[in-house]
Amino acid sequence: MSENKTQPTGVSPADFIASIEHPVRRADAETLLAMMTRITGHEPKMWGPAIVGFGQYHYRYDSGREGDFMRTGFSPRKANMAVYIMPGYSDHSAILARLGKHKTGKSCLNINKLADVDLDVLEELIRAGLADMAEKYPE
Repeated sequence: MSENKTQPTGVSPADFIASIEHPVRRADAETLLAMMTRITGHEPKMWGPAIVGFGQYHYRYDSGREGDFMRTGFSPRKANMAVYIMPGYSDHSAILARLGKHKTGKSCLNINKLADVDLDVLEELIRAGLADMAEKYPE
């Protein structure tokens, strides 16, 4: 089995965020860093070159593939801010309806800028995702 390509690194999340050129994206990343640190109680770690992750869990698929990954996190990309709320949004449509302007993927929430969303609702969504993770992958 191949290893997960996205692994924790020794890079400082604060240094990574400080290096973001776009001022709004950098400020939004600083806000998410503080929010997710407070919500999760975990110290942030870089996962790969551009994802700030919080917490960790071990997964094992029916196929036999297994590995470790972050419980939640974000990536300040050029096009948008990707917020990783695992394991997805199947049960969170009511929260998403109150969030504001966003797009979703399987386990990724894409936000142009934090000013487009209600931060209290975003926090509620992050907490709901963490509760889902705790149920499936107890710490």
